[in-house]
Amino acid sequence: MRRPLSLLAGPALLAVTPAEARLTRIVVEQTQELAASGTAPAYRVLRGHYEGEVDPRSARDRLITDIAHARRQSNGRVGYRATFAIALPLDRSRDSGVLLYDVPNRGNGDVAADAGGAIRVVSGWQGDIAEQPGIQTLDVPTAPGLTGWVLERFTDVPSRSRDIAITGGIGRPTLRPLPVTLDTARAQLFYQIGDTAPRAAVAPRDWRFADCQRVPFPGTPDPRRLCLRDGFEASRAYTLVYRGKDPKVLGIGFAAVRDLNAFLRYATADDVGAPNPIHGRVRWSIITGTSQSGNFVRSLIALGFNAAENGRRVFDGANPNIAARQVPLNIRFGVPGGAARAYEPGSEGSLWWSRYDDRARGRGVSSLLDRCNADRTCPKIIETFGSAEFWGLRMSPGLIGTDARADVPLPANVRRYYFPGVTHGGSYVGGFPPLGERPYPGAPACVMAFNPNPSNDTRRALLAALAAWVKTDTPPPPSRYPTLARGELVPADASAMGWPAIPHAPTPTGKLNVMPDYDFGASFDYVDLSGVLEKQPPTTRGIIPQRVPQVDSDGNETAGVPSVQLLVPVGTYTGWNELAAGYGKGGGCGFVGGFIPFARTEAERRAAGDPRPSLQSRYGDHAGFVARIRAAVAEQVARRWLLPLDGERLIREAEASDVLR
Repeated sequence: MRRPLSLLAGPALLAVTPAEARLTRIVVEQTQELAASGTAPAYRVLRGHYEGEVDPRSARDRLITDIAHARRQSNGRVGYRATFAIALPLDRSRDSGVLLYDVPNRGNGDVAADAGGAIRVVSGWQGDIAEQPGIQTLDVPTAPGLTGWVLERFTDVPSRSRDIAITGGIGRPTLRPLPVTLDTARAQLFYQIGDTAPRAAVAPRDWRFADCQRVPFPGTPDPRRLCLRDGFEASRAYTLVYRGKDPKVLGIGFAAVRDLNAFLRYATADDVGAPNPIHGRVRWSIITGTSQSGNFVRSLIALGFNAAENGRRVFDGANPNIAARQVPLNIRFGVPGGAARAYEPGSEGSLWWSRYDDRARGRGVSSLLDRCNADRTCPKIIETFGSAEFWGLRMSPGLIGTDARADVPLPANVRRYYFPGVTHGGSYVGGFPPLGERPYPGAPACVMAFNPNPSNDTRRALLAALAAWVKTDTPPPPSRYPTLARGELVPADASAMGWPAIPHAPTPTGKLNVMPDYDFGASFDYVDLSGVLEKQPPTTRGIIPQRVPQVDSDGNETAGVPSVQLLVPVGTYTGWNELAAGYGKGGGCGFVGGFIPFARTEAERRAAGDPRPSLQSRYGDHAGFVARIRAAVAEQVARRWLLPLDGERLIREAEASDVLR
């Protein structure tokens, strides 16, 4: 769970004319006032929608896939409509001058008061999410008459169930394209018992596009459901490929975010005279995104959408957090809700911030910053990620390329910080639980306890550093992440990593999510992750080598910026886990990190045969543990890795913990 970013106060800059933005109309539908709370001042929250348009002839917008075929307005442009929410201080003297735009993840996004006086903004960008209360959505036009291959993959379907909805991605159902025909002979369905196992075809007579919830097979024809005569098996993954029609022009999502933020930063009013609700209050603008939303930030920059219509920079700073790929949005029938699963695009484009020659895949020299370097609109970037991104989301090539031979250097406007030993996004509870964290609702069944090591505390300090870098050009701390040059990145097996022999615990061998080199056909722009996927499922040309961080004798990673919990550990914290049941059993457990607690006493350690020293031998007693926490907090605060208020909270949590009581 994230807390508001605190930013230093500062003056605002008067905005300029509305002609510089592509937003045409903004409508505030709801206003709410938030009383001052803690260090945060009183705030006003505005919610509503906005409308905008893109020009298919524009050099900036014509790279949007299928934009030339989209339904147009009477003026020849392509319109869209999106929701938004804005939170701003009631007292303008509390303004920091910073607009902080946080990209919603799968539509989940709201705004709150900010202790530092930032104006906080969210809006819809994912055009395949159905409109619903409390969700940020974007309505984009279709490109009627166009068709293309659609791939849907289903795992962990309850055994013997015969019917399932056709939805894309994970986390939230999306509106997937309708098939050109319900004739199963013109589509294909196959299953596998593992991602690298052979495909077994399901005969066209044994499945239907149909609803079999009330009527037995072949059911009631339904283009949005899949019915299987003999039922599904939970141990199999099923892949459906069909010809879809009338694709949504999803790439407009990049333009929609650009247009809203350019309007809020620079404009005075929209085309019908409605005022910019934060006119004159923004001097600097920062974009952040986590996981899927962080991938969106990387792609927005790579595709040149950090430049407004008039060429001005939209965002001065950017923080893609726990984002290892680009978002598969600007693709006909893209799956922006995907997560590095089999057959999904996302890792094919540029993954590196400086120019790198992708010889392994034959894609030439490129970088995520090529377009913004050309028009001088690149933001200052702080990239943050943790261990689970190496293990589950294929982070490695972004650091060492697709040949894994050398570290790819960082340009001067990019800092990179690694959170060692954390699950995807870090612990959502934190604290010092000696036995691990409770599983979250809907979590997969993993062998190890869930990882309680947090990353949010460190990220808050780094976001404050990003704000200072943007506002006053104060450099953040030097980058800290694992490298090949220092011998910190090694093959993903227990021996190479130096993994200790912990009794009854799984090992990291076989837990890495491999990275295929997919061939999606000639109509796909691999570098830009844009265009049309001609081959579905794609063919695999090879496997890209990956590396993971080395560990110490406790099994804990040492490179990067450790949390206080890792500096004073109560166990081994991993970015990987083992799946206990279902499809892929015995392999990696999604993006869930694991935890193996230390024995409490030396007697318990010896009885278990655990090579790792006990809590007792490390800290003596509870007071000794708390003293170590105090020392670690003081050091992290002094080095700008931790904000003082977070440090004080960690000490209180250590005092209240059960460690060695």
